[in-house]
Amino acid sequence: MGNFLDDLLKKVFRPSEKLPLNVKENFLIKDSEWKDLESWLETQESKDLFALIYKNYHFKRTQINETPQVHIFSSPYANGFAVSYEPPFDPKSFSRLFLGLSRRILAQGYNQVSLDRKYEEVNDRVKVTEKFYFKPPLQLPEEGELISQIYGNVALEKITLDNQPSYLKLLVTVYSDRLFQDAKPFDQFLDRLFQRPENG
Repeated sequence: MGNFLDDLLKKVFRPSEKLPLNVKENFLIKDSEWKDLESWLETQESKDLFALIYKNYHFKRTQINETPQVHIFSSPYANGFAVSYEPPFDPKSFSRLFLGLSRRILAQGYNQVSLDRKYEEVNDRVKVTEKFYFKPPLQLPEEGELISQIYGNVALEKITLDNQPSYLKLLVTVYSDRLFQDAKPFDQFLDRLFQRPENG
């Protein structure tokens, strides 16, 4: 009986056999970061970065790669893009872009459902994913009408590896439920996302 307990305790407490890191937590963006974002959104740098990503997205659709690289996701049920952490980004502008995109998603009529941070070990590296999740507002449709899903659900992620920024990813997933209207076109979502908001 003693050997069984010894073996069990060794498996539980032996550092050499530790389980891979996998932790998820909710978190909040500090007020000071939102204030910093509002100031940054008025700068030429922010306008140039949004325009650059929009341009590189369209270049990528014609098989042209520009820096920073944009990667495209396209399927009947999910569409989106990822932007690599490359020049002209620095860690601060990369984080500001992440928050700026979240503001522009809200401006399209979405509700933020969650904001979480996930830590995981991938090939001996620590991957951290910060993720906003947005849904269309809940509504009661008129009798006989379908519920609007706008463009679908939206996930926005910022990924770092070993404390180094890696990429941003935005994915729009549509509802295929018969209770919902068809989603509006993803291209329309993208056009509106990268236009300068009227209020700022």
